[in-house]
Amino acid sequence: MTKTEWDATDIRFRSETARIHGSAEVKQCTIGRYCEIGPRCVLRETALGDFSYFERGGEAIYARIGRFSSIAANVRINALDHPMERLTTHKISYRPNEYFRFLPVDGAFRERRRGRAVIVGHDVWIGHGAVIMPGVTIGNGAVVGANAVVTRDVAAYTIVAGVPAKVLRRRFQQPVAARIEALGWWDWPPERLFEAIPDMQDLPIESFLDKWEAAAAATR
Repeated sequence: MTKTEWDATDIRFRSETARIHGSAEVKQCTIGRYCEIGPRCVLRETALGDFSYFERGGEAIYARIGRFSSIAANVRINALDHPMERLTTHKISYRPNEYFRFLPVDGAFRERRRGRAVIVGHDVWIGHGAVIMPGVTIGNGAVVGANAVVTRDVAAYTIVAGVPAKVLRRRFQQPVAARIEALGWWDWPPERLFEAIPDMQDLPIESFLDKWEAAAAATR
C-alpha cells in the first residue's frame, strides 16, 4: 500500500522511509518501507521486504528477504562460495582484476553465485552470528538459532540450531501454521496492523486467529 492509498497525515504512523545507518554499505538493493539497516551492515543485490531489519554487522548478497523478518547482529546471508574444483580457491581466479590489469572479473562464476540466491520468507528470525549458505530457502515463520550454520532448506514455522543446523521443534503445529499462512497478516495495511497489535500481545495464538479470520471474512 502506498501513501496515496492511506492517509499519510495519520499521526498513528511514523515515517515509512527506511532507516539506513551511515556506516552501512547498500548496493543494488531494494529496501522496503519501515526497514532498518544497522551499523556496518553490507548488503549487495538483496531485496528486503517491508518492516524487516538487520542489526549491526549483518551481511547479505544475492538474497530475497520477506516482510517482518528479524536479522540479528553479525548474520551472514549467502556466505561467499569459492571454486573448490579449480587449482586454487583463492579469489585470484575469479577476481583477477584486483591484482592484474586486463584480466576481468570471471562473469560465469559470478552468475553461478547469483543462481544460488538465498530466499528468506516472512516473519523469519535469524539469531546472532548465524550463517546461511548459498541456495538455502527459509520458510515463513521459521527461527534460526544463534551461531547456526544453515546448509539445507528450513521448513516454515520450524526452529533450527547447531552446526550444521538441525530441526529442534516446530514453532506451531501444522494446523495452526496453515491458518497463519492463510491469514497472510504480513500483507495487511498499516491501519489493520495498528488495530491487531494489542491482540498479538494479549491473545493466545488460536484465539487471535479466530478473531482475525472472522474479521477478514467479514470484509470479503
